[in-house]
Amino acid sequence: MDVTEASETAQSVVDEILGAVVGEHEFMQTVMVGVLSRGHVLLEDVPGTGKTLTASSLAKALGLSFSRIQFTPDLLPADVTGTHIFNERDRTFEFSEGPVFANVVLADEINRAPPKTQAALLEAMQEQQVTVDGDTHPLPEPFFVIATQNPVEQEGTFELPEAQVDRFQIKTSLGYPAEEGEVELLRRRAGRDVGTPTVDTVLDADAVRELRQVPETVHTDEDVLRYIVQLGRATRTHRRVAIGVSPRGIQKLFESARARAVLDARSFVTPDDVKHVAEPALAHRLVLEPEATIEGINRASIVRDVLEEVPVPTVDVDG
Repeated sequence: MDVTEASETAQSVVDEILGAVVGEHEFMQTVMVGVLSRGHVLLEDVPGTGKTLTASSLAKALGLSFSRIQFTPDLLPADVTGTHIFNERDRTFEFSEGPVFANVVLADEINRAPPKTQAALLEAMQEQQVTVDGDTHPLPEPFFVIATQNPVEQEGTFELPEAQVDRFQIKTSLGYPAEEGEVELLRRRAGRDVGTPTVDTVLDADAVRELRQVPETVHTDEDVLRYIVQLGRATRTHRRVAIGVSPRGIQKLFESARARAVLDARSFVTPDDVKHVAEPALAHRLVLEPEATIEGINRASIVRDVLEEVPVPTVDVDG
């Protein structure tokens, strides 16, 4: 699959999902950046905006298995990864897979689970495997986590550790639909007896694996590589930032920029690709100074400051 074919394929997936999910095209493009760059996506949204429908529709369009895990304060690691059960017939212990054994896993309200349970998901996200009672079990390939958290209600939640937040390739938000979108939701509710739009399968697991290989073929000029590094390093010296973007975060920005280039059917990365994904790829990785948090400074504004400060290289658009 070449870049043009990959772009057309990814766009067909986006269009198929938006046929059923009322949402912005740019939002779905951002989620597809996560898919293409083999990362995970964190959605921070209030309830009722369509996060679960988006995740299940994505799995359906990609032709992948889907599992939803409702994270709660009493959720145990074994409830996520699985556990060994005793087979009385064979008199042996057998491993019973947990809900994390799916291609697309929706970790709903992930910050409601205690740190020990969150840590169980951390290994799955980073290593694509789980370890139970000393035995390691590989997860399906491809493996993709969409996690959600409510930015408003904090009672009974456990803040995600920085190590886990850093594992998310992208953090984004659906936001509220536009007015016409909400009218469309009411039209569907009024005509519920007719049936709501459904998502058809566009790809299968093999095609998704092939699609995710394409960003590896995208060329990045030396000047753009340096630009990506300078953006990451600039976050570390920003006066409002206590801990800036790590080297891994800079790599994630690079991977996301290549995925964005594929979505635009280009075989090379431009500075605009980097700018396009900088906020969703970097903002959630920043730890702000206490004063900045008190003053209501948000992480996205820090990334925008850095984008304005770092000189943009000139790249030959003819590739």
